[in-house]
Amino acid sequence: MNFAVRNLSVLAYAQGFTLWHYRADALPLRDVGEHGFFDEAAEMFAAGDMVMVSATDGGRVLFVTATAAGVATAPLS
Repeated sequence: MNFAVRNLSVLAYAQGFTLWHYRADALPLRDVGEHGFFDEAAEMFAAGDMVMVSATDGGRVLFVTATAAGVATAPLS
């Protein structure tokens, strides 16, 4: 897992909710979706935030489910 904070940006913020974008560079979606991928930036995220991911094999929107013991995300379905 190669998280890079420089690839994380805020797209919108309102009432405690943040919509993020993460450019995954050469990483596939499965790597970015793994539990703990965003742990280095855990203090920046809040449960309920969403992360739009652009990866080499497509895109996905992840929902931040927890941040207390690391950042947990789940794909929106």
